[in-house]
Amino acid sequence: MLMTREKRPAIRTLRGWAIQVLHEAGAIRECEEHGWMQDRADPHARERAFEIAHGEPPAGVSPDAAAAEMLDVLNSIGDHCPECPAE
Repeated sequence: MLMTREKRPAIRTLRGWAIQVLHEAGAIRECEEHGWMQDRADPHARERAFEIAHGEPPAGVSPDAAAAEMLDVLNSIGDHCPECPAE
């Protein structure tokens, strides 16, 4: 069976691209109630995201710069929503 890959939509910023790739790979998720991004701390998902960054960086961006932006995004995201009550 022939399988096609959907082309990723155009993203206006490198940060937006990094967030989209991390979300697609399952490395981050969005709080369903408040919309904050949360780090899932899944090493396999992070690895997939970094493979995408090195293999398919946005046009005009080096693979190292794409991976560095992903790392910056991950470092700026916590593992819980700041608006949700602590469990």
